[in-house]
Amino acid sequence: MKSVVSWRRAMLATTALAAVAFAGQAWAQTADESEVEELVVVGSQIAGAKVTAAVPVTVVGAEQLDAIAATSGDDLFRSIPQMGDVSFNSSYLPNSSNSARGDVGSVNLRNLGVGNTLVLLNGRRVVAHPSSRADENLVPVLTYNTNAIPVSGLKRLEVLRDGAAALYGSDAVAGVVNTVLQDDFDGITVDAQYGAAEGTKLREFEFNAQLGQNFQDGRGNVSLFLNYTDRTALNAADQDYTASSDKRPLFAGTRFATASVPDGRLTALPWASLQTPASFGTVRQGTTAITTAAGAFHPQPTSFAGCQVPFGAGYCLDDGTPATAAADRELRYDPARSNNTTVMPELERINVFLTGRYDLTENLKAFGEVGYYTATTKSLQAPTGTLAATPVTAPASSYYNPFGPTVFANGQINPNRLPNLNVPAAGLPVTIRTYLFADVGANQVDVENSQLRLLGGLKGEVMGFRWESALLYSRAEVEDVSDGISATLLQRQLGLSTPDAYNPFNGGSLTNPSIGDDTPSSQAARDAIRIKTVRKNTSSLSLADFKVSKVDLFALPGGDVGFAAGVEYRRETQKDDRDGRVDGTINFTDSVTGQAYVGDLIGSSPSPDTKGSRNVMSAYAELAVPLVSPEMEIPLVRNLEMQLAGRYEDFSDAGDVAKPKVAVAWDLIDGLRLRASWAQGFKAPNLEQVNATLVTRSNTRTDWIRCEADLRAGRIASFSACSRSGTTSAQRAGNPDLKPEESETWGGGVVFQPKFVPVEYGDFTFTVDAWRVKQEGIVGLFGEGNGLTADYLARLSGGTNPDVIRAAPTADDIAAFAGTGLAPVGAVLFVKDQYRNLLPQEARGVDIGVIWDLRTESWGNFNVNFNAAKLVKFYRSPSPEIAALLAARAAGQINAGTTITGGGDLIRQNGRPEWKWSASATWRYEQIQIGAFTQYIGDVQDTALIDATGDPWVVESQLTANLYGQYEFTQGLAENTRLRIGVRNLTNEKPPLETDGFLGELYQPYSRYWYVSVRKTF
Repeated sequence: MKSVVSWRRAMLATTALAAVAFAGQAWAQTADESEVEELVVVGSQIAGAKVTAAVPVTVVGAEQLDAIAATSGDDLFRSIPQMGDVSFNSSYLPNSSNSARGDVGSVNLRNLGVGNTLVLLNGRRVVAHPSSRADENLVPVLTYNTNAIPVSGLKRLEVLRDGAAALYGSDAVAGVVNTVLQDDFDGITVDAQYGAAEGTKLREFEFNAQLGQNFQDGRGNVSLFLNYTDRTALNAADQDYTASSDKRPLFAGTRFATASVPDGRLTALPWASLQTPASFGTVRQGTTAITTAAGAFHPQPTSFAGCQVPFGAGYCLDDGTPATAAADRELRYDPARSNNTTVMPELERINVFLTGRYDLTENLKAFGEVGYYTATTKSLQAPTGTLAATPVTAPASSYYNPFGPTVFANGQINPNRLPNLNVPAAGLPVTIRTYLFADVGANQVDVENSQLRLLGGLKGEVMGFRWESALLYSRAEVEDVSDGISATLLQRQLGLSTPDAYNPFNGGSLTNPSIGDDTPSSQAARDAIRIKTVRKNTSSLSLADFKVSKVDLFALPGGDVGFAAGVEYRRETQKDDRDGRVDGTINFTDSVTGQAYVGDLIGSSPSPDTKGSRNVMSAYAELAVPLVSPEMEIPLVRNLEMQLAGRYEDFSDAGDVAKPKVAVAWDLIDGLRLRASWAQGFKAPNLEQVNATLVTRSNTRTDWIRCEADLRAGRIASFSACSRSGTTSAQRAGNPDLKPEESETWGGGVVFQPKFVPVEYGDFTFTVDAWRVKQEGIVGLFGEGNGLTADYLARLSGGTNPDVIRAAPTADDIAAFAGTGLAPVGAVLFVKDQYRNLLPQEARGVDIGVIWDLRTESWGNFNVNFNAAKLVKFYRSPSPEIAALLAARAAGQINAGTTITGGGDLIRQNGRPEWKWSASATWRYEQIQIGAFTQYIGDVQDTALIDATGDPWVVESQLTANLYGQYEFTQGLAENTRLRIGVRNLTNEKPPLETDGFLGELYQPYSRYWYVSVRKTF
């Protein structure tokens, strides 16, 4: 084993030293700095200006793209060290359509949060993905879908690592990402690639074609890019860290070997938690109690302790709810093993992009874009489980009810009623409190994403002014179709007095109680309750702009002053059309209890449809001011340039705002540059945050006061062993009074290009940039988890948290708290909350870059890039309520094992490693090219897994390497053909262990990936 580890380290070290690195800065992609700055679009609105020297821009060019070998936008963006965690990703597959699913990836520069990075396509805005996801502040956020970017069609990727709201408007708090596609192509090129993740069933085929034609002697051009991707699913059974939902064996030998948190098996079981009317009291068979005083009981195998009465061969009934944290833990359902659930969905993606240009006159040009993206995914997810907020009651007449009538209404004797009961002859109804419909099977989820982009414009030059104007319309749609179960249809089927009734009393599997269901209801019963649910989301972006620039507006002693100005109008819309069984159109009324519930979909929180739009008018101006030039011969001030910019935006729903920016580039000597920038920024609340009414969301949360009772009663040794977690509903209200989030950005750095190095050794560039971002008014929630912690603290002194709404304590609850000195509590019904502007956060960091470029005739061309990002500070000021909880924990008033989110030092927490770096190297000689890429991600703390002293599990760091080789044939039938063979994750590193098996926000859920591609040019 030691030799294998040494070999891996040697391979990685060799790759890092001989190749390493990645995305170089814009001013140093080639030896000709000025040529590159002309090329870069992002960073300045002044066409042809060199002002981008004052701001840090990372450019990922063709060689780096080849070394990264990304097959999706998600892969590509993950390779950039300055990018934060990827919360929207295809391995995030919740069992509810309440979050974005399918072929989606998010953008999170500097880890400031989704929505704080502006994404451009060929220099103009991109429509937002219409489905949201709750961020770490529990508010819905919207992202630009990185997987809609045709990676194979990229010319380059530009990343402005500086606040740019003064140039580009809302969302550019952390910076701007501009994706530049290949265009102006003449000829035909086709490319086919096949890849596979080693040790899995994941296979991927990709076909690309680029076609272009010049016409009228080059006066016009039309270019078309086409991408088709087909990928099989990655399933749970493919790898050991996803094969079971119970991750505890993976933590054997660690201090968390006995912790319960890694047991991700479901506490909603096929072994139903059931209840007869509490008013009846204890149900007995003779003198034997079958239920508790509150009526609770459940089926289980006879091999488990606590059986009260037999209930069929190998089965029995036990009083109380299943003790899934203790004696009944092995009843927990394991969907990964039972259903081989999907880790990454089956995918089919098509991306088509058409560009055109035509010179109408010498000084007037027309241009246009037509883009279309569509992707369909298919996945299998866990079976449907009930939510505590929507219980369903089986009537007394239900055929399989063990406490049913002695004789059914049709005169048939009830064969399933237990004998010698103290139950009336008419029977008792039974309420399903918690149940998993394992016999119905896994839920299939089909998601179709699409985007359309239409752009047309004119540009020209008048009196030395370059001007450009365009109209843009873009629309994104998502249709999420999934299996589900109707509460109304379920109760109807439960009420049958025939064998076709649905049977929730039969438990699961005797041979392995946590896997499957050996006694399913009839096929007719299962078919009768199953439905398809559809969620349709749309978003649109309409934009019109006019901009003008001039590189030499007037002259100063230091040179020509550059100028740019523009106006823009845009309209943004979002519509979230929920299924009728979720949005309140179709509701469930319990025919037994008469209780009415909003919605009719089992296992999904009710969510109303949301619709919103906004109009934004904006204007900006920018100056590039040369203060000192080399010709002035001022000592230690070879060159001094300044960028001044400002933008005003008027939102129809969030007020107006104006923000400035200043950037300075100071060349002390030729090859040594200091640069600095300061800017203010803003981010308007998204349309869902503003327009949502009352949104109910359910998440797994821990009821800490029950953990305290268990600890005092000696049922657990520490809070790390507490399993009082369950589905908790939060009622979250939108807020039309939300204000834009404000920000202030500062950056400073040094660029060193040593001119004393002989040219035969190549060109070197070294950069170090420090940055700081302060944000205020971040939209967030107190959070239902914090709400339960606050309730825990209050109840220790005899109070309560009024936002935590509970049912009255049952007799079972009273018994659980007996002797603990704590007042008994009932089940949590829901927690009230509202979106609001919270207190500030501050992030600081350092970026380091090294670039070496050597071009020779004898040995070929060499290019090495290194890019590192260190997070120095990330502190979120807690709200007064959260600060009180943190102080109480620090003082020992509440247990150190509690989880409190929303404030404090966040470096190395979850998706925020302190260090990330990447490197790439490419060598090309005649027809041969070899490229390598390596990436390091630092360790992070898993705050979901905390020991008794408050110390979290550490998700280890990881170093991986990619390698490829290619040969271009120049003669014979294979002329103009390129063959490439490559591997990603050369040393087959697994993603580091985390509570859920792997951390999808930082890592892809597979290891070594081989690929081969063939390209032909005609």
